[in-house]
Amino acid sequence: MKKRASAGEKLLLYSAFMVPALFIAAALAAPKISSYSPYGQNLKERFAPPSSSHIMGTDEFGRDVFARLIYAGRVSMAVAVVAVVISVFIGTALGLFAGFFGGWADSLIVKLIDIFLCMPVFFLILMVVAFWGPSVRNIMLVIGVTSWPGLARLVRAQVLSVSKRDYISAARSLGYGRMRIIFVHILPNVLAPVFVACVLGLGGAILVESGISFLGLGVQPPFASWGNMLSSGRTYMGTAWWLSFWPGMAIFINVLAFNLVGEHLKERFGR
Repeated sequence: MKKRASAGEKLLLYSAFMVPALFIAAALAAPKISSYSPYGQNLKERFAPPSSSHIMGTDEFGRDVFARLIYAGRVSMAVAVVAVVISVFIGTALGLFAGFFGGWADSLIVKLIDIFLCMPVFFLILMVVAFWGPSVRNIMLVIGVTSWPGLARLVRAQVLSVSKRDYISAARSLGYGRMRIIFVHILPNVLAPVFVACVLGLGGAILVESGISFLGLGVQPPFASWGNMLSSGRTYMGTAWWLSFWPGMAIFINVLAFNLVGEHLKERFGR
């Protein structure tokens, strides 16, 4: 029997669901929310503290931090979503193939998964981005291409379990083709853990993108991302704390929210 959530746990969960939704809505409606341009400079207002005119203050070039924060949300969320889509496509395809067909293909894919899981992925991402050059497209690709092994292993395990059930044996005895069995009978039954992995992956992708941009190999100025805002503000921590505080909080709150939602979904689906 499942334990019922308390009122405090429900409130925390609802808040976790709302936070990413609010950030995504703010990012999409950025021009209507802020009257300031994220790139417009006003050197007369450099390092202005939070006030009624600039609710999160201004940076070293007099740019409005709130405007840059919500426009940066577009970049961070877009990178996370595209990277997770790439990761899910690769991981699900390889997991389905390995679990269903088995044999040498399964052995090869499992060895490939083990190799990727043993690699220091963050340093591999840094190396690839440094070689290809820093850009949003490259970050999306490299995060997606390096974050599929865990999902592939999960899907493979689910496929191995589902393949032993009676309705799969019945489908085979009725002469259904392999593709129909995979996409009609097996895939729908492994989508729940894939969805959970997507939610958890969004938080991880935001964190990785922020780390790459913080090190100067991600989104390049004057374009804003939470990572490069955090990096540029660390120089002025003693005099302008708001430059690093707000992007740091945006990263922290969103990653925490996605992880809380993902853990709830994991418990909900019993995976």
